Amino acid sequence: MTRSRNFVPMLVVGVVLIALYFPIMLLANYPAAARALQRGAVLECKTALECSFDMRSPIIPAPAQLLIGFSSLYFPPTSETSVPYNAFFTGLETLSGLLLASIVGLGLSVLLVASRAFERALLPWLVASQTVPIIAIAPMLAVLLGQYGVEGWIPKAIIAAYIAFFPIAIGVSKGLRSPDPIQVDLMKTYNAGSLQTFAKLRFPSSIPYLFTAFKVSVTAALIGAIISESATISGAGLGKMLSENSRASDAVGLWLVMIGSAILGILLVSIVGWLERVVTPWQRNH
Repeated sequence: MTRSRNFVPMLVVGVVLIALYFPIMLLANYPAAARALQRGAVLECKTALECSFDMRSPIIPAPAQLLIGFSSLYFPPTSETSVPYNAFFTGLETLSGLLLASIVGLGLSVLLVASRAFERALLPWLVASQTVPIIAIAPMLAVLLGQYGVEGWIPKAIIAAYIAFFPIAIGVSKGLRSPDPIQVDLMKTYNAGSLQTFAKLRFPSSIPYLFTAFKVSVTAALIGAIISESATISGAGLGKMLSENSRASDAVGLWLVMIGSAILGILLVSIVGWLERVVTPWQRNH
């Protein structure tokens, strides 16, 4: 019953977006179609309204164009040129990056909470690391790792982890500090050491924060994986498809790959949400 209630708002938003898609598509394509006709372009359509549905490079594809493109880019799903096939590899790189980011982020969060001096010294650098454009780092990191024979999916996973570790480090460190001081004092009265306090009080209190950080980090890792595929030589991946369709000026293909990326992001966040429900069953009624 609860799941159905949660599904209804999402369904309503979906219906509203579908209803808005048609007028937004017309508003975006109509001026471009009108300008093309005024310049004397040879088009099969006769009016700007008609051309809005049949532009070769539409700003927003018409529904019929999306359906035709969907049948060619999504089927068969095992084809090397299909969105599902390439999304599989991007998903693996994203999950690998998230795993690496989790190891680094959890380690940093413990150090940030355990040592104020460490926090004051390192936190500004952690913040600064997230301001560097990943599009500039990706090719340099790929070249650097390539000199040591590290190629394939590993550089992309590392780039994904570079973006994803920060939310985990900050989110979990906040969770580790979430217990009330009276609870920490109580652990001291039980003669608990720092490790016991972390294991029996701080870490259990940080689990809700951990999964919230994971939901943010998995989307960040996905963006990092796609950017790294676009900026480096890739055999497969959604980023590779985006680059190829961009060079070919295939607007419909770009939209379909972006839709595939969005679906993959929703799927990955849903997996994290499912793990959260499994690991923290007591949170279901909150």
